[in-house]
Amino acid sequence: MAADYYQTLGVSRDATPEEIKRAYRKLARELHPDVNPDASTHEKFKDVTAAYEVLSDPRKRQMYDLGHDPRAGATGGGAAGFGAENLFEDLMNSFFGGGGGGSSRGPKPRTRRGQDALLRIDVDLAEAVFGVEREITVDTAVGCPTCHGAGTAEGAQLTTCPMCRGRGEVQNVQRTFLGQVMTARACPQCQGYGNLNPAPCPECAGDGRVRTRQTIKVDVPPGVETGTRLLLSGQGEVGPGNGPAGDVYVEIIQKPHAIFERQGNDLHVQLSIPMTAAALGTVIPLQTLDGEQKIDVRAGTQSGNVQTLRGLGASRLQRSGRGDLHVHIDVLTPTKLDGQQRELLEQLAVLRDEEHVEPAVTEHPTGLFSRIKEAFSGK
Repeated sequence: MAADYYQTLGVSRDATPEEIKRAYRKLARELHPDVNPDASTHEKFKDVTAAYEVLSDPRKRQMYDLGHDPRAGATGGGAAGFGAENLFEDLMNSFFGGGGGGSSRGPKPRTRRGQDALLRIDVDLAEAVFGVEREITVDTAVGCPTCHGAGTAEGAQLTTCPMCRGRGEVQNVQRTFLGQVMTARACPQCQGYGNLNPAPCPECAGDGRVRTRQTIKVDVPPGVETGTRLLLSGQGEVGPGNGPAGDVYVEIIQKPHAIFERQGNDLHVQLSIPMTAAALGTVIPLQTLDGEQKIDVRAGTQSGNVQTLRGLGASRLQRSGRGDLHVHIDVLTPTKLDGQQRELLEQLAVLRDEEHVEPAVTEHPTGLFSRIKEAFSGK
């Protein structure tokens, strides 16, 4: 090999793609003809560009590391990069129309659609019920402001690939047990584009886009819950060559609430009251998502009683109406009594003829677990 591309860029042979890209951008800014018109500098800029063209492409770099310069063109009887180990793949591609290592008929476009992105945001229960507008900051790709997506330096143009002559693919004839077979594969010099970029844009290194940070507004509708995905069409990163932007999917994560438990569109809350309040009846204020509500506890209320407040649950996603709020009553039995309290309860037991209680089991046709299920389902 006539030139050491690693030495030209000033990087080690195990340099990462990001290190190679940074080294090229630094040298390109110093040696670009628009910055330094000296003739010798112009030649150095060409050498740097040639080195970056090879080392920035994984396939070309592999070929170069194996001792073959991809920029040297074809060698021997076939195109560069065609080895016997690819014979079986080439045969399958020729008979069944396979991609030939990603190649397709004709040159592939440099402009492609950007990738989609999946983001996750946390919302509290009130935001999930009533909806909210959020702003999220994301790292994304936008069209290069210097070359406007062309990928070339100012004044430069793409040139036709000399190896494939603009077709984006090269053909190779091989002898097989079936006879001579002609196969087509993506051109290893231009990677199937049919053209070369002799002077990549120093800002985007030929990609036609640059990384940046942007703020996206997300309109979270009422009724979302954990796992709900919102589609933000065209809000993703711009594709190579300033291609169409991809989409952003926003996945909702609803944070647990300290008081209310959500089950579908219904909300559940447990309300603990003293034994005396359950026996005598009372009115208890309850702070809901819609403000304060009065819970009418009737005299003789038992533990497990459920009161339903219609229309105070979660909104129905993309539908009208809301679920219900179920208030589960838990009667608290006192555990510590002073002398006077115990005396009063003993007097009450005498008055109610409950001094000696015989255990009784109340049968229920649906069973205990069904009763619990019915209580939580509001039936």
